[in-house]
Amino acid sequence: MRTKEKEKEKGKQQAERQKVIEHLEKDVEELRRLSGDGNEEAELERIRRQVAELRREFYTHLGPWQRAQIARHQQRPYTLDYVNYLFTDFMELHGDRGFADDKAIVAGLAKYHGRPVAIVGHQKGRDTKQRLARNFGQPKPEGYRKALRVMQLAAKFGRPLLSFVDTQGAYPGIDAEERGQGEAIARNLREMARLAVPIIVTVTGEGGSGGALAIAVGDKVNILENSFYSVISPEGCASIVWRDASKAETAAAAMKITAKDLRELGIVDEIVPEPDGGAHTDHEAAARLLDEVLDRQLMTLMNQPPRELLEARYEKFRRMGQFFDLANT
Repeated sequence: MRTKEKEKEKGKQQAERQKVIEHLEKDVEELRRLSGDGNEEAELERIRRQVAELRREFYTHLGPWQRAQIARHQQRPYTLDYVNYLFTDFMELHGDRGFADDKAIVAGLAKYHGRPVAIVGHQKGRDTKQRLARNFGQPKPEGYRKALRVMQLAAKFGRPLLSFVDTQGAYPGIDAEERGQGEAIARNLREMARLAVPIIVTVTGEGGSGGALAIAVGDKVNILENSFYSVISPEGCASIVWRDASKAETAAAAMKITAKDLRELGIVDEIVPEPDGGAHTDHEAAARLLDEVLDRQLMTLMNQPPRELLEARYEKFRRMGQFFDLANT
């Protein structure tokens, strides 16, 4: 009971600090609009620095549940945003050549710093109309088969594959199950494990269950600072363990879903920093920070022979989840 009360109190304190930051930001905007002489400009700059420091401190001490909420922010950059900032000559490919075109998955060919690459990624929407069209970023089997089609093209033409993960999970509807949702995900896992080209995966928002993993088997797996990656959502975990979805905050802490936790557990290779206030506050800055990581990793991976690449990828995923009781060794 005390733990629950402490969590509620902590949540209230964070909400109050967020309100203070928002109030100061409004004051800054009002002062900027009214400023005229040098004294006002100096005062404006002082408040601006104060807001930046408060925001930095606030986001540094967020708990797992608060970071999960940021990862789900509807203004966060999605796959097509990163495509616009980082890639040129993007040619989107549609359909799985079997059933339909799933708009929850974006896939195609592009150039990255002049190098030919292939791209796959989840795509959500920012308003109700877009989210319905994109099925809230939850792919159906045809989405994963479309992604696989582009992956196989990448392997055929020797293009590195860049994958962007942001989904709460694969679509759980009856129609998806009828068309082989589990089989489509399993096939992608198998095929990605043996694609003889470099694969770099980046979790840009929420990485949920097999819906995320189906395009996330890579040589390098990155995660943005405020993103999370999990076998199930905190709400789903709370519903199963405590029969109470309202305990999602407790579940988020127990599940070790944050970027820092995942790095320590060896699930991800690198944490990509975000702009102060989160990636949703500045898409271009978020893309620049990610660009530095992708470019460096891609240069390294492209110098590895395909056989070494595949062996290292296999060993990487075999090591995950291996824990030993040191007391008995």
